[in-house]
Order: sequence, then C-alpha cells, then structure tokens
Amino acid sequence: MEKVLSQKTGRNVLKKPPVIEIKNVKKVYRMGSERISAVDDVSFEIDKGEFCCLLGTSGSGKSTLLNLMAGIEKASGGQILIKGKNIRKMSEKQLAKFRQKYLGFVFQSYNLLNSMTALENVEFPLVFKRIPARKRKRLAKDMLTKVGLGSRINHRPKQMSGGQQQRVGIARAFVAKPEIVFADEPTGNLDTRTTMEVMRLIKQIARDNNQTIVMVTHDPRLADFADKIIHILDGKIQSVEMIEHPIDEFEAAGGKAQSPQTAEPAAQETAAAKASGAETSEKAEAGKVSDLEKNGEPEAGKSSGAEITGKAGGKKASEAQKAGKKAAKNTADAETAEKTASERTDGVETAETAEEAAAAAGAANEGDGSK
Repeated sequence: MEKVLSQKTGRNVLKKPPVIEIKNVKKVYRMGSERISAVDDVSFEIDKGEFCCLLGTSGSGKSTLLNLMAGIEKASGGQILIKGKNIRKMSEKQLAKFRQKYLGFVFQSYNLLNSMTALENVEFPLVFKRIPARKRKRLAKDMLTKVGLGSRINHRPKQMSGGQQQRVGIARAFVAKPEIVFADEPTGNLDTRTTMEVMRLIKQIARDNNQTIVMVTHDPRLADFADKIIHILDGKIQSVEMIEHPIDEFEAAGGKAQSPQTAEPAAQETAAAKASGAETSEKAEAGKVSDLEKNGEPEAGKSSGAEITGKAGGKKASEAQKAGKKAAKNTADAETAEKTASERTDGVETAETAEEAAAAAGAANEGDGSK
C-alpha cells in the first residue's frame, strides 16, 4: 500500500525510523528474596525533533525509565534502541562515548560543580570532545548569553539563584548540540515564574535545533508543553497521548494554558473587549457630564443652602460664646459673694469677741468701785 501511494504521489512517504525505540523493556530490582518491577514490559517510540513527556506520580517508574533510556542504568530485559543502536549491548566505555556524542542532560538538582564558574561549567562537556579552549569559551559564552546569563559568566553556583543555576544547567546540556536531551524534573526546585522561563528556554532551543526532548514530570501543566505524553503508573504505560497544539506558556494562577494557535485569537478578543470597554467608558463619562449640566441649578441651590446653613451655624456659635461668657461672669459673681459672706462671718465673730471683752472689763471696773 505504501509503495502504491508512493508511486501515485511521486514522493517517498515511508516513515523515518524513530530516534528512540523502546521494546518490551523491564527493570527488576531485588531486595533479598523480593522482586520489585520498577518498569514492567514497556514499549513506545519517539521521533526526531519530538518533545516527549513521561508523566506520572512519584514512584510510578518514570525516572527509572529515563535512566534506562540514557544508559545510566541497565535494563533487566527488552531492547532500547537509540539511533538504531541497542545500548543494552554496549560496554560502559562505549556508553560513555555514545552519551558524549549524542545525549545531553538537565537535572532537577542542577549538578553544577561549585568550584567552577558558570562559564567553566558550560565549557566542561566540550573538553571531552577535544574542542580547543578558545572555541570552547566562545561557545559557552554564546550559550550563556542565549539563556540570559551573559552578565554572570564568572559567577559560581553559590552566587546564583536556583533559577540561574538551572539556566546554567540548560546551557551545559545544549552547548554541544546533542541530538537528544533528557530532562529529569527540570523545574522541580523552581517557583512558577522561573518554571515558565525554564520551560520556554528548553522548548525554544530544542525547536531551533530540531532536537529531541524526553522530559520526566509529575505536573500535568508542564506535560502540556510536549508533543507526546506517555502516562505511566506502577511501571506500566497507561496511555500515549498525542498533543495537536502544545502550549508555550501557562497562567501562573493555574488558569487555562494557551497554545500559539489559540493565543493570537484570544489576544485579539481581549483587545476588542478592551476597545469596547473604552467606548462604554467614554459614553458613561459623557453621560455624567450631561447629568452635571442638567443638575446645575439644583447644585447651585445646594450651594446656596450650604451658605445659609453656614451663616446659621456662625450665629449659633456666637450665641454659644456669649452664653459662655455670661456663665463665667455668674461664676465670678458667685465667688465674690461667697468671699463677702465669709468676710462678714469673720466680722461677726470679731464683734462677738469684742463684746465679750467689754463685758469682762465692765465687770472688773464694778469690782474695783465696790472696794
């Protein structure tokens, strides 16, 4: 059928082989006599340039699967083909060379060398490719500038924020232009705003260079950035979801995500709504002005009433002041009267004393005469 279709269209419609093929892969851990299946008979494909997300809860086996695909761990069974080569059959030395040539890594915990600057950390993968020092520095500096850290090339990891360290990690992963980049929870230690920046960077750089991304996450919002979502639970694939319009950003408040196809119409609708709102606001303002003109006389009446009320209030205040002065005068008169009464009492007491003294003197005189 494919040959017939090819002859009719005059083109080769045969599908290109996938860059990654996973066939009946298993990973079993032994704990004493117990066998634990972390990955249980998993099969799927990833095409070149595709953004694939392994989505699952903690303990679902997604990170173990990523490590098997990257050759960090050995599978217990099945085949893992990357660029047509079965990495299960490779020795450690062969795997190291293969990773160096084709793979890049972005880690959740950054995995930067604290003794090195940002520039030296990004240069490091190029050392193993035997790239001359001058060219290494130029490539590393260009990549750091691309991720927004051109002014921090001489800073060490401890002098940078978590978001800046992850940017360095992204620059290091992409500097050698690997065909495949594995990202294990790349935004797990970042806040929402920085998560958005990191996801945009990863997606944009991969898109510019037609690189394949395999990302592990537990966050469904991040999964919506991908072209393909593989849902994993208890080491098994539950479903494979193809995303027709992957998003480029999501709202920080947990709102609805927008893809490039829906973002432009939405923006146009928002602009139209704003324009309509502006017109409505102008009409409302015009209505207010008209109402003010119509209500000019009542407003003037209100102003006149306010003036009359103010005068009445001033008159009442003046009367209150007079009443206060009168009360103060009455208080002073009362105090004077009290003082006068007190003086009179003192006078009476003095007079009584004088009369007693006179009587005593008269009695004494009478005694002297009788003698």
